[in-house]
Amino acid sequence: MSDDYYETLGVEKGASKTEIKKAYKKLAKKYHPDLNKDNPKSADKFKEINEAASVLGDDKKREQYDRFGKAGSGGQGFNGFDFSNMGGFGFDFDEIFDTFFGSGQRGRRGPRRGSDLEYEMEITLEEAAEGINKTIDVPRLENCEECNGSGAESDGDIEVCGTCKGRGSVIRQQRTPFGIFQTQTTCPHCQGQGKSIKNKCKKCNGEGRVRKTSKLEVDVPAGVFNNARLRIAGAGQAGPKGGPSGDLFIRIYMKEHEIFKRVKDDIYLDAHISFAQAVLGDEIKVPILLGEAKMKIPSGTQSHTIFRLKGKGIPHLQSYGDGDQNVRVIVDVPNSISKKEKDLLKEFDKGVKKKKNLFEKIKDVF
Repeated sequence: MSDDYYETLGVEKGASKTEIKKAYKKLAKKYHPDLNKDNPKSADKFKEINEAASVLGDDKKREQYDRFGKAGSGGQGFNGFDFSNMGGFGFDFDEIFDTFFGSGQRGRRGPRRGSDLEYEMEITLEEAAEGINKTIDVPRLENCEECNGSGAESDGDIEVCGTCKGRGSVIRQQRTPFGIFQTQTTCPHCQGQGKSIKNKCKKCNGEGRVRKTSKLEVDVPAGVFNNARLRIAGAGQAGPKGGPSGDLFIRIYMKEHEIFKRVKDDIYLDAHISFAQAVLGDEIKVPILLGEAKMKIPSGTQSHTIFRLKGKGIPHLQSYGDGDQNVRVIVDVPNSISKKEKDLLKEFDKGVKKKKNLFEKIKDVF
């Protein structure tokens, strides 16, 4: 028998439970004694495989084994069960594996939680910058006021469930080659409540919930971003039979702005200036998200130069401070000018020291 459980199953040390389960299933079918009656060693090999799977499939036992080896895992074999008496081969390895390693469904007792809801809200860029409080209409299931969510006409109509005897779960026994095993599942009659109703509430027909449209106030924080998801705890569907309510998630969608573009917490804007303003310089007014601001244009400004207005962008949602507004100035060239303007420009052009073009620079080299 190998001292290395990983080697026994043929998996790496960091293998996932899925990989361990797959390896176990393959080897267990290969070495099952009923399929290898001519090989007396198959029973020992089968037991060895199950022991390895039981330890590596259990998080706590696996951790102990990784630290201390077999001494740490206790060497109990497959969850402490005896595999010396194997019955027939007609069973589901997946079901047995899931039952032992905690993947099977357990019984649930008590009121069930209501479902979560999602609401789509559209806001403007200005609202995102400033924050806003909005009232929305939310259709949802709420606790029935007639029966206070119990679903019964009166408290005396609530009885112990006859199927599960108030446990909220039922136990199913299954005979396998490993012995008789029990699985615990939610009671199908009371859905885990442990109670049944003799006379149902007429308003909600025993459901404990009625459909309503409620008005809710939503605080949208300043700096919220597009496609953000805000959570309002307990504002979702009410749980059946007085169970706790789910949550409401607000999905934020931002309208596209006519002049501003948002990149993270910065704002971008194009501002058009005249040729004279670019040459001589000027002070202009530019729109910002919540008003307007003055911006100085230095003389000799080139087209498509970007100026930064510090702190005029979107507030940082999870920290202090604000983004910036970036203004790109675009110099407008007139399509037509008068003769006097043309003469003045020609005169102006003569006094401008011109830079050499590419061909002139090449000519100077040679």
